[in-house]
Amino acid sequence: MLQNFLFRSLLKSKLKSLPQVEQDKILDLVQKNPDFFGTIAKKIEERVKRGEGQESAALAVMQEHQAEIQQMMK
Repeated sequence: MLQNFLFRSLLKSKLKSLPQVEQDKILDLVQKNPDFFGTIAKKIEERVKRGEGQESAALAVMQEHQAEIQQMMK
């Protein structure tokens, strides 16, 4: 419960530039698919550890999984 609250708070702080409706969509998507997004986070972390910038690592990993993410958003 506390972990869920902390995670939502962290994610909301990262998404603050998006409209509230979009923030809620993303938060719900992450909560419904925690294993998938955990895997994505690990892949991003691995790329960052190899010296890649966090933004470019996140973009590359998200592009790799673009089809899966789009399917989840339907």
